[in-house]
Amino acid sequence: MLQITYFYDSDQIDVDNIVKPIQDAIKGLAYVDDNQVSDLLVRKRNLSGNFRIENMTSTLAEGFARGNEFLHIVVINAPNQEVII
Repeated sequence: MLQITYFYDSDQIDVDNIVKPIQDAIKGLAYVDDNQVSDLLVRKRNLSGNFRIENMTSTLAEGFARGNEFLHIVVINAPNQEVII
């Protein structure tokens, strides 16, 4: 499963335009081929907006500390493929 969160502070881009370039960029690093990715979670959040972070990692904290827009990308095992919803 590929989880991508785009934290922005000015002009936002469409969520659907975020996915493919990132998948291509981490090909060979996180997986052999992007056809291995069976599940995606893609979000965008305004840095000035209201949201809560649970279980903040040091990497995510570093992104916020810089104060500029950034991407947070996580690759984890996909949920049970036998369960649809």
